[in-house]
Amino acid sequence: MDKLAGIDSAIRHYYSQKAVSAELIEAVLYSVNAGGKRIRPLILLDLLEGFGLELNDSHFDVAAAVEMIHTGSLIHDDLPAMDDDDYRRGRLTNHKKFGEAIAILAGDSLFLDPFGLMAGSGLSADVKLALIQELSYASGSYGMVGGQMLDMAGETKELSLEELQLIHANKTGKLLTFPFVAAGIIAKQEAAVVADLRMAGQLVGLAFQVRDDILDITATFEEIGKTPQKDLAADKSTYPSLLGLQKSHDILNESLNQAQAIFQKMQEKQGFNSQKITKLIERLRLHG
Repeated sequence: MDKLAGIDSAIRHYYSQKAVSAELIEAVLYSVNAGGKRIRPLILLDLLEGFGLELNDSHFDVAAAVEMIHTGSLIHDDLPAMDDDDYRRGRLTNHKKFGEAIAILAGDSLFLDPFGLMAGSGLSADVKLALIQELSYASGSYGMVGGQMLDMAGETKELSLEELQLIHANKTGKLLTFPFVAAGIIAKQEAAVVADLRMAGQLVGLAFQVRDDILDITATFEEIGKTPQKDLAADKSTYPSLLGLQKSHDILNESLNQAQAIFQKMQEKQGFNSQKITKLIERLRLHG
């Protein structure tokens, strides 16, 4: 099965149950179906194949779960009380389409439903428990939501590099790290390999945020599907504002190089097939 089709199918299948509120499901699927790169679930699936696993419905359920939480975070990020955006992925944001109250509830659904989806998968109980714990840690007070809180508190301040790194290690990095760690859990790798995967995820998470900061300055609406230069207009601390564009490019590339070195080592020591994940990581580079 095509991976993108499999991810979307797993989400649609979950929401094909008899609805309590059809209007809520419509709002949820509006944002899910808006597109996006699906990078988090694709990382998971590419890594599982790298460990030699044949993809099945349970793997797609876990991939769908992380995408659902990411999409929920975008709905909430776009709200007037947060980043106040009118467009996401090239179309009206959820609250512009359905109103703020429904958008909040759609985001709530996408934060909570993934745990039921994973719990109902065909994976073993110990694997599911470890995945649920890891995803909660990556998403909640000790990850994405905690980082979002730091980000809001720092909006009117000139942040140090260390403060900026702490924000994004949590706001962006933890959820991007989840698929790396989840692949190790599902493939039942030893603790040292899972630790390497976590480090690779943290490096890719850093690169992803630096890349986003660069694109906010250099890209057009058509290229990124949302209003560009919002951080610049808000005088918000970003990697380019603190370090300049060239240094930001250097950090992006060096982080990706280090992540790829981890997978090269895993290929040599564990027989991991790094071809697909290396190709995916290469797509994060910016040229020019």
